[in-house]
Amino acid sequence: MTAMLLLVTYDVATATPEGRRRLRRVAMACKNYGQRVQKSVFECLVGPEQVILLREALLAIVDPSEDSLRIYPLDEHVRKAIEHYGVNAPLDLEGPLII
Repeated sequence: MTAMLLLVTYDVATATPEGRRRLRRVAMACKNYGQRVQKSVFECLVGPEQVILLREALLAIVDPSEDSLRIYPLDEHVRKAIEHYGVNAPLDLEGPLII
């Protein structure tokens, strides 16, 4: 299985209780597939089937008339060129997972 890195970004309208609920649900869906790198940005290392499941889960949550969702596939070249500065050093998504 070939894993691909996705950058998932979202902006959910939170003026209503329903919007705040959508925001929490979007974040939880993303958390199931990757790591939060900023408040509304996740890096997700997923296989082809997981890409479909993640997209379907997010599209079932967001309200396209109020919210914005962007999913950027990052190829290996871009992935190796990512630079990070500041707090919350990135995790090695392909390294061993110690629980």
